[in-house]
Amino acid sequence: MKAVLRNLGAVLAGLVVLFLLVAAVEVVSNVVHPFPEGFNAESHEEICRHVENYPPWVLAAAVPMWAFAAFAAAWTAAKIGNAYTAATVGLLALAALILNLAMLPYPTWFKVACLVAIPIALIAGGRWTNRSETKLVGEVQ
Repeated sequence: MKAVLRNLGAVLAGLVVLFLLVAAVEVVSNVVHPFPEGFNAESHEEICRHVENYPPWVLAAAVPMWAFAAFAAAWTAAKIGNAYTAATVGLLALAALILNLAMLPYPTWFKVACLVAIPIALIAGGRWTNRSETKLVGEVQ
């Protein structure tokens, strides 16, 4: 029971880290590319127009910031739990990323960059810990 609670806590901690860091990236994004006056956040069309008008440098800066958020989330989950908790956080983060990229009209280069950088960051974060419990079954220590 202790292991189950620890692993559940590890996944939740990883997701909290992910949420907080992605929210911080969005705050930075809103500072450098604010919403226009009278913006209706409930209108998908207005959100799409806002995303289409992102300056390329803002998107280029977002890729490493999102990747760092993914790295930190997977690292947190692996440090508290094990490789499986890091993988769980990674799969949830990838699902959220794919949904975000599919719903909004980001440029193709940005989508490709995210789909390369973030999985690499998740794998690195999940492996970058010295806890022996993070080793997968059958993996040499």
